[in-house]
Amino acid sequence: QAHLVESGGDLVQPGGSLRLSCAVSESFFSRNTIDWYRQAPGKERERVARITDGGSTDYAASAKGRFTIFRDNAKNTVYLFMNSLEFDDTAVYYCNTDPPLRINSKQYWGQGTQVTVSS
Repeated sequence: QAHLVESGGDLVQPGGSLRLSCAVSESFFSRNTIDWYRQAPGKERERVARITDGGSTDYAASAKGRFTIFRDNAKNTVYLFMNSLEFDDTAVYYCNTDPPLRINSKQYWGQGTQVTVSS
């Protein structure tokens, strides 16, 4: 069973927009903070946005003013709305609970979704 399913990545031109979705298994969604991360080639994974179960949000400096995180509790889904995309936003985007899920004593991650910003 996939506990985290990311989708919505695409090839987009600079200045464009995308909406990413993160579907979380019901048992892990409620009462959990959910983070969006990204990992660019050759770089470490970094957190870009966070939303608590109460709806409070926090953003990395690179995402502030351009990205918006939103959770739909009825659908166990967290969205990342990304505007004014830049070349440096190219990465595989992942979501996870905070702290990250552990399944069978191992940290669990979904397959991610690829965002490519290119002209």
